[in-house]
Amino acid sequence: MKIAAFNVKRLGWEKVNKKAVREIIIKIMSQYSVVVLLEVMDETGGDPMKLLLQHLNAYGDNRSNPYGMLCSERLGPEGRQEKFVYFYRKDEVEIEDSYQYRGNAVLTRKPFAVLLHFPNTAVQNLVLIPVHTKPSAAEAELIALHEVVKDVREKWKKDNIMILGDFNADGQYLSKKKKEKLRISWAPFRWLIVDDVDTTTSSITQNTYDRIVVYGESIAIVPDSAKAYNFKKELNLTQEQTKTVSDHKPVEVDLIGGMREVKREVKPEVEPEVEQEVELVERMGKLEVKLEVELEVKPEVKPEVKLMVQLMVQLMVQLELEQEVEQEVEQEVELVELELELELEQMAQRKRNLV
Repeated sequence: MKIAAFNVKRLGWEKVNKKAVREIIIKIMSQYSVVVLLEVMDETGGDPMKLLLQHLNAYGDNRSNPYGMLCSERLGPEGRQEKFVYFYRKDEVEIEDSYQYRGNAVLTRKPFAVLLHFPNTAVQNLVLIPVHTKPSAAEAELIALHEVVKDVREKWKKDNIMILGDFNADGQYLSKKKKEKLRISWAPFRWLIVDDVDTTTSSITQNTYDRIVVYGESIAIVPDSAKAYNFKKELNLTQEQTKTVSDHKPVEVDLIGGMREVKREVKPEVEPEVEQEVELVERMGKLEVKLEVELEVKPEVKPEVKLMVQLMVQLMVQLELEQEVEQEVEQEVELVELELELELEQMAQRKRNLV
């Protein structure tokens, strides 16, 4: 489950209408479950992103696993307004909510955050906060991001937060010394794209402008999966072709999959049996918890009843009596309780007779 941010450099009608450029962009985007595009511009009117979405969903396997799209409003100063645009695979990701931050005036393009639900990953919910700072104001804007995170946490009551995009957090815009003083450089924040990663496509300079930063320790990330995607190398492009797409590389990270994703990777010939076994085990666990709560037996006999119930449940699973488990166990438990009550009553009667 890969997530990425990609500054596509003045993405608008001109690039979308150029087939060769558009096809490269689509190949890059198609690797991700969620990708947020930065520096999306459409000053000439209309919506080039709708056309890009149509071509994206007509490409390869995207036909059977299509993308949805969510755009921010135009953000930033007049004449240099941009959008944050999310593309997400609809079968893998659900957008539960979105939020246009309107606070700190220092931020040139105020983040457009989304609350995502991932049914197939270890982390079920994740907040994404995209960033594109003004280079000359990078330090001030990165300082303000701490306030954005605080605001989002208060709004959604979530601590699984990922900040991603073009931070301009390197070179002449932000020294390492100044970076270390940022509040988002301190725990519990973690910078996944480290300082020696080149996120540009330049053949002359190397800088780590683009970043992924996570808040907290609970986001389950595949170790060492955070990187800049070198699409020039991977797609076998010339430097000239690369420059027509962007001067930035996408930055990406992979989330650890959950049970459903593991199941999908099981070989087809054994998948039904595995699914049935998992379901039966889950039902056994729920049934045992239910019985433990509902059985109001005396302390001195409870372990024996519980053991008997466990043995009966296991036997029924082995005999593939899945649909009759709860009913028959409840009947057997009632019989056991009745027999125990009778036995206890007989013991009490014998005591009274001795007296």
